[in-house]
Amino acid sequence: MHFFKNLFTATDANSFKKEIKKVLGVNPSNINLYITALSHRSVKDTPETNNERLEYLGDAVLSSVVADYLFKRYPSKGEGFLTEMRSKMVNRQQLNDIALKIGLKKITLYNKIDNSLKNSHIFGNTLEAVVGAIYLDKGYIKTHKWILKHLVIPLMFVDSLESIDINLKNKLIGWASKHNKVLSFDLIEEKFEGGRRIFIIRTMLDGEIISEAKGFNKKDASLIAAQLAVEKLGIQTTDTHK
Repeated sequence: MHFFKNLFTATDANSFKKEIKKVLGVNPSNINLYITALSHRSVKDTPETNNERLEYLGDAVLSSVVADYLFKRYPSKGEGFLTEMRSKMVNRQQLNDIALKIGLKKITLYNKIDNSLKNSHIFGNTLEAVVGAIYLDKGYIKTHKWILKHLVIPLMFVDSLESIDINLKNKLIGWASKHNKVLSFDLIEEKFEGGRRIFIIRTMLDGEIISEAKGFNKKDASLIAAQLAVEKLGIQTTDTHK
């Protein structure tokens, strides 16, 4: 979008408003909130201009709305089930997929030549920042309605998520223990790519390399490595909640 080059002119701001309304279904009152929400730190490096603070706020608001939704949808389910379902609905990969589905990528400002961003979750993080912007711009009640209408109901497929086990790392550990296998998750490298720290984790089973993955923190890298290992070993990954 050519208007991103001079985003702060009046003409471009009006064009940006139209794009936001088209993608998000929101008519911004304070356009600056949305400009900030859609600005990744790879193009704006100060807390006042990039979306990290709004991401923090949006994460809390989104989690609150999803928790409320689940509490009312499942009146007889316990805390463990509700907590796991919320994790399934708002985990980084899920939010990143949703962000891409709604077209958030085309209005996000980020460094498109930074290869380290290609496989990251910046669009899911941006979606959280957008939630934060909508909350500040429209208030909690309207944000609550927007999240349900645009994210939860059409895109989170709650019924299907009930049967998905996201705790693949623990499942893999349990499988290895049951079959008397020696399993480990080894940090093999820690480096910088595109100005960000990258961790590379390798899954070892009885001294054999099963999978390898990288992430922006050790936890994410080990979870991705566990997922790859589970897929390679053909371990059943579905579970049902009674």
